Amino acid sequence: MMNTEVNVTVFTLSAFSDIMTLRVPVFSVTLLCYCVILFVNVSLVTIIILDENLHEPMYILLCVSCINGLYGTAGFYPKFLFDLLSSSQVISYSSCLCQAFAMYSFVCSDTSILTVMAYDRYLAICRPLQYHSVMTKRRLSELVFLSWFTPFCIFSINILLTTRLTFCGTNIQRLFCVNWLIVKLACPGTNTLVNDAFALTTLTIYICHLLFVVWTYIYLVKTCVRSREDRAKFMQTCVPNLISLAILFVTVVSDLMHMRFASKDLPQSFHNFVAIAVLFIPPVTNPLLYGFRLNKIRSRGCGFDSTLERIEAQILMHYDR
Repeated sequence: MMNTEVNVTVFTLSAFSDIMTLRVPVFSVTLLCYCVILFVNVSLVTIIILDENLHEPMYILLCVSCINGLYGTAGFYPKFLFDLLSSSQVISYSSCLCQAFAMYSFVCSDTSILTVMAYDRYLAICRPLQYHSVMTKRRLSELVFLSWFTPFCIFSINILLTTRLTFCGTNIQRLFCVNWLIVKLACPGTNTLVNDAFALTTLTIYICHLLFVVWTYIYLVKTCVRSREDRAKFMQTCVPNLISLAILFVTVVSDLMHMRFASKDLPQSFHNFVAIAVLFIPPVTNPLLYGFRLNKIRSRGCGFDSTLERIEAQILMHYDR
């Protein structure tokens, strides 16, 4: 039976088959998870923005990482929650491309931001005398801009390459849209070589990010073994970054390997868990890791309510005048 080209207006997300019998408990748990993600990330962003003592490169980068986590999860959870309440799990062609863009740019931006954080720790511990001259406000702004702008440009091109394809299928075996699976729906004979080459180039770029981090931490470990003070600084400020990178790496690589090589005989619930791990574990663990490990944030977090009360009192005094 030959595949025929179809005019695609919607895709069907067909990974919901096992979930719909438990839609109410799944909806409740998912909503709770999303609320936790919103709470921990918004709390950390608010604490860092309101406290001028935390306007340092490491904390600003952490704030940027939390904002990126909010952006990435916003591309998945609202649509997923809506699908759980809907009788049909479909997504328009344009919305599917937008969701794929959000998922990929979130993961790659997170990798870039964590790489910049590793570079910041390298300068602070291995090059302390040069730190303030190198990590200036302008340099920090440039690094943050590139951490977001580069993935956005890369995946804009990726999505544009996908829009030129013709499709012979509309069934995406996933809870959300993934560009690689969209490309797989292209009609036989459609030239996807450019898409594959560009995807490989993108993967190479972010593998280089991880190699840079490995190189950075080799120097950090060599430096920190020399003194107790450096070891304490490493444990407090570098370990959260290292754990965050490890979690992101494991979840992303597991998903990539699973998407390409996993057996279809595995339960659909397992496929779904691997797929959404990167959209739950890093956005929750990153702010919690830094919140518990960094003394400044932990102490500010304890006084967060009193800070809000002081701000409210100042506003009231201003209006009383």
